[in-house]
Amino acid sequence: MALTGRTALLAALGSLPVGILAPSWTGMLAVNAPLSLAILCDYALAAPVRTLQFTRSGDTSVRLGDTAQVQLTVTNASRRRLRAQLRDAWPPSSWTAEAEQAASRHALTVPAGERRRLTTLLRPARRGDRRAERVTVRSFGPMGLAARQGDHVVPWTVRVLPPFTSRKHLPSRLARLRELDGRTSVLTRGEGTEFDSLRDYVPGDDTRSIDWRATARRSAVAVRTWRPERDRHVLVVLDTGRTSAGRVGDVPRLDAAMDATLLLTALAARAGDRVDLLAYDRRVRAQVRGRSATGDVLSTVVNALAPLEPELVETDARGLSTAALASAPRGSLIVLLTGLDAAPIEEGLLPVLPQLTHRHTVLVAAVADPHVETMAGARGTVDAAYEAAAATQAQARRRRTADQLRRHGVVVVDAPPHDLAPALADAYLALKASGRL
Repeated sequence: MALTGRTALLAALGSLPVGILAPSWTGMLAVNAPLSLAILCDYALAAPVRTLQFTRSGDTSVRLGDTAQVQLTVTNASRRRLRAQLRDAWPPSSWTAEAEQAASRHALTVPAGERRRLTTLLRPARRGDRRAERVTVRSFGPMGLAARQGDHVVPWTVRVLPPFTSRKHLPSRLARLRELDGRTSVLTRGEGTEFDSLRDYVPGDDTRSIDWRATARRSAVAVRTWRPERDRHVLVVLDTGRTSAGRVGDVPRLDAAMDATLLLTALAARAGDRVDLLAYDRRVRAQVRGRSATGDVLSTVVNALAPLEPELVETDARGLSTAALASAPRGSLIVLLTGLDAAPIEEGLLPVLPQLTHRHTVLVAAVADPHVETMAGARGTVDAAYEAAAATQAQARRRRTADQLRRHGVVVVDAPPHDLAPALADAYLALKASGRL
């Protein structure tokens, strides 16, 4: 049983004159006995909570930053009218702190034998699966003095997907891809190995592309044009170890890597390549294999990335290399999204790198911290000078690490969070244009 504020107010108003005019146990009993009887009658007339029936419907997925609508249908199977307050509880990260009170609580009236539908608006602040908690109902009697209260478990899950903020860069990269394929009025000749067509020689063309037999037949110099090969294999490897947990500004490194993964996946699928995903630290955290259709692979990768969280363990580079080699056929492009910290690269990745570069083209992409560059340019005070020295030293170590990777034939992309996705897409297109993929 739950008592309302109205009950407390009536008790106070009844006790006040008794305390002033006739302070005695008899006077208190004369006031509280009728009130207690009214409370018991009100409780008895309140609609039962246990017999209520609940069903859910609505959104099962939402992108981070968007709003999901989840409907809760309440069926009153009893013979009494339901006057209730309802709390639809979800994890705290399902709303902003200010919106939780208004979004999760509902007032409703359901006549006997009828049903009502309530809508709960979720605006999650984190990726992953958000599962509904208990539905708490407080059913009031007709006088509003007492209420029945009970909980019901009504399961529902909303998957919060990565936001894919780099989608805005996709049209420009697709235009570049069409130029490489020769499907626009501006033909950009790539160095791919898949023969496309013949055209007249233009000054500046590579003389090695001249087709002498076609030239003899046409009595004009003809050159071969090529287009990037299709149906190549791209394996995106996400390092979910401790270095991915660091925050750059307001964005975890892992989230920035996910955004770059989505843009690369969309672009490579449009280019006709097969894209696989592997998330690894000390074991496989997520894996997508055997997807080739554009829409299918992107949605599958998005769903696979949604529940991923960084693990506070050191990444097993040897295990990562073994898992990558097992997932990628020979001649694939392996895109490793990891950090460029000197110790993990030198002690973990460099010893196993020859196994990867011997069979595949390897591209390492890392999230750079723009605050370090700002610190490196700071001057004017003693503290700023020390910060600038530390930042310059960190940048030098990062450049040395990148140079070590390049000496092993690795393509390195090092960019701030907002620039990582387009920079990775540009590196992929450059590999396509040069015939390395």
